[in-house]
Amino acid sequence: MNDLMSVVDWSRAQFALTAMVHWLFVPLTIGLSLIVAVMETLWYRTGNEKWLRITKLWMKMFGINFACGVATGIILEFEFGTNWSNYSWFVGDIFGAPLAIEGIFAFFLESTFVAVMFFGWNKVSRGFHLASSWLTALGVVISALWILVANAWMQYPAGMEFDPAQMRNVMDSFTDVALSPVAINKFFHTVLSGWVLGAVFVIGVSCFLLLKKRNQEIAYSSIKVAGWVGTVGIVLTMWTGDGSAVEVSRVQPMKLAAMEGLYRGECGQGLVGVGILNPDKQIGDDRDPMLFGFEIPKGLSMLAKHDTEAFVPGIEDLIDGIELTADGDTIHTVSYADRIEAGRRARAALARYDEAHAAGDTEAMAAAVNDLKADYKYFGYGYLDNPEDAVPPVALTFYAFRVMVMAGGYLLVFMLAALYMVYRRRSLLDNKLVQLCGLATIAIVWICSEAGWIVAEVGRQPWVIQDLMPSRAAISAIGSGSVQFTFWVFVVVFTMLLAAEIGIMVTQIRKDADRDLMA
Repeated sequence: MNDLMSVVDWSRAQFALTAMVHWLFVPLTIGLSLIVAVMETLWYRTGNEKWLRITKLWMKMFGINFACGVATGIILEFEFGTNWSNYSWFVGDIFGAPLAIEGIFAFFLESTFVAVMFFGWNKVSRGFHLASSWLTALGVVISALWILVANAWMQYPAGMEFDPAQMRNVMDSFTDVALSPVAINKFFHTVLSGWVLGAVFVIGVSCFLLLKKRNQEIAYSSIKVAGWVGTVGIVLTMWTGDGSAVEVSRVQPMKLAAMEGLYRGECGQGLVGVGILNPDKQIGDDRDPMLFGFEIPKGLSMLAKHDTEAFVPGIEDLIDGIELTADGDTIHTVSYADRIEAGRRARAALARYDEAHAAGDTEAMAAAVNDLKADYKYFGYGYLDNPEDAVPPVALTFYAFRVMVMAGGYLLVFMLAALYMVYRRRSLLDNKLVQLCGLATIAIVWICSEAGWIVAEVGRQPWVIQDLMPSRAAISAIGSGSVQFTFWVFVVVFTMLLAAEIGIMVTQIRKDADRDLMA
């Protein structure tokens, strides 16, 4: 068991490392692809050579980032087979479908038209080149769509049925998988946040050009386009974030409780604005979960339920299977102890089915299938030792959520300020502190983006598939030593990759800052 948990922990660490490095590239690709297409459209419509120069400047940044994103994305998908083979078998028919669509359709769309983007200048018409830029941006978004559909299915498994004969889940409704509310909301939230990140990158690099006092007109024009893209992006990201909170409350209430460090909920539950968790707090004790906290009255009820008086369950409420009515009356739901028992019954029924199938006993097979269906909803709980195993890391989820929200609020102010300065008070952009702030915000937007994924993925632990498969059941039958070895290999490789990309980008940016791009 100790070696198994070591394999699980190291495999999770390796996957987290790969995913977080990959996510350094993806949102920038999403954001820059749109910004480049908008800039080329301005050149196409105005004929102004300035916009052509600007387009080519940011297209180079897009190309460098796109290549690194592809490399890390391929590694990430391979890890499903190398480290998580039980998961891949258990849901391959469902999880593999959107990934296959992404590879066959979206990736080839990107690959085809990105080549025209970079090598088609003076070889194809202006209109065809512009179309290629927009189709590349579309391909990036479609690629993100199918990846996010697959991820959303892990958070909210829908459109499937378990087939005991195959010992795996099979898809019975592609529409339910692709168009689930969780998938749609996650798609828009992620893509829109990519617009924000791309916009901040463009504004930050433009501030560097202003700091060097070269290509200032190009910098101002870039800030205008990025400012509008980023402002629209951050406003809509906040709107979809509200939708995400509602969906999390509906399908992953334990994640929401961890996000708030909430152990016992109430009707009209407040939202912690700023707080420090009590590190000594344990499930079931009487300690206050917060050492310090500023609470927005009834804020969490409004955020999660759009009802200021709604009951929001805490960690202990969910474990005990307790909810409250608006009148304060207690309603008993399915406790986590009962879920664990139901999961164990489901696993036992599956084992009986397997035995009956081997013996050719069709009557016993039918009885086992009926028992399995009755408890399959909680199948994954059968792998847990106790209810506390179903609680995610509270501190990491809590603090990551606040980092994301506070950084998001700052980004809204940053975007509005950028638009105000570039249109109304351009002289402020010549201030060195403003320029340095623009550069520093590049780091802030990436921290915000990574924090959002920490909330999404750490907050759903221990589940690989919500309620159906915990990470300990999804792992490949490999030794912990091999996973540790590859983990450190990836650390070295990814460090080199990041160093190479940052080095290439910085070199290119410095080169552009040192020459007249309008010449």
